[in-house]
Amino acid sequence: MHTTLRTRVLPMLSACLLVAVLAPAPGHAAQDGVGNGISRELAEARREVRADLARARMELRTGNLDVAGSLRVGGTGDRAAPTLPKAEITPDGDFLVDGEAVAIDPTQRRHLLDYRSRVVGIGLAGIDIGERSTELAIDAVDRGVFRLVVAAMTGSLERQLEKRIATAVESDVRGICDRLPALYASQQRLADSLPAFRPYATMTIDEASDCERQVRREFARR
Repeated sequence: MHTTLRTRVLPMLSACLLVAVLAPAPGHAAQDGVGNGISRELAEARREVRADLARARMELRTGNLDVAGSLRVGGTGDRAAPTLPKAEITPDGDFLVDGEAVAIDPTQRRHLLDYRSRVVGIGLAGIDIGERSTELAIDAVDRGVFRLVVAAMTGSLERQLEKRIATAVESDVRGICDRLPALYASQQRLADSLPAFRPYATMTIDEASDCERQVRREFARR
C-alpha cells in the first residue's frame, strides 16, 4: 500500500473509529455529533494529504532528479551502487555528479531531458495512484463510519480497504508497467551517449518486462 496511506491515513482512520466506539451510544443526536466530528477530522486529513502531494508533484517537476534513487516500481528500477557519487538531472537537462556539471553536447542534453521526463511522468503517475488510494480510504470511512466500527475492532478494516483500493487502482499500476520498456530504451540511449551516466544505468530489460507479472502476483494476494 502507498506509504502515505499506511503510515498516516490508516492510523488516523483507526483513531476516528475509536472515538466512535468510545462515544456515548444513546440517541441519534449523539451519533450525529460523533459522525460530524469524524467527518471534520477526515476533511482535514484530506486537505493535508492533497497539500502534501501537491508539494511532492511540484518538487518532482521542478527539482533535480536523483538518478540513483528516483524510480522504484515493484522492487525494480534504478539502483546505482552505494559507492557512486550522487548524480542528478536538472530541469534544464544538465547532468550533475557530486554537484558538479558534466560537460554535455546538445544530443546528450536531449537524451537527458527525455530520460528525466519519463521518470518524472512515472513518478507523477505514482503520486496520482497514492492520492486516489487515500481518497478512497477516507471516502469509505466517511460514508459508513459506524458500519466500519466492527471491522476496525476485529482488525479487518485495513484488509477491507486494501482490497477495495487494489481493485480500483490495479489498471493504473499496470499502466506504469506499460511505460517501463520505453524508459529502459531511453536509459540505454542516454548511457550510450553519455559515458558519465553509464554507471547509473542499472535498470535491466528483465525488470522492465517483469513488472506486469509482479503486479499480477501482488494484486492476487489482495
